[in-house]
Amino acid sequence: MSQSTNRVFDELAKLMTDTAGAAQGIKREVDTVVRSQAERILGDMNVVSRDEFEAVKAMAEKARAENEALNERLAALEAKLEER
Repeated sequence: MSQSTNRVFDELAKLMTDTAGAAQGIKREVDTVVRSQAERILGDMNVVSRDEFEAVKAMAEKARAENEALNERLAALEAKLEER
């Protein structure tokens, strides 16, 4: 009886191991499908990537700084003209 009980437990352990492996495979498959669907949906929505957003943000910050510098220079020139 003891040997048959061990065999039952061995078979049960093997079944649980196989089930866990199958579940992990299914999870990977679902993750892949969900990721590809999300990428397709975002592609259809014409959403910009993070890199593109950061590049445009940097250009806007640079343009803003240049604009402020030009405004200060213009104010200085206008003040100089008023002195004359």
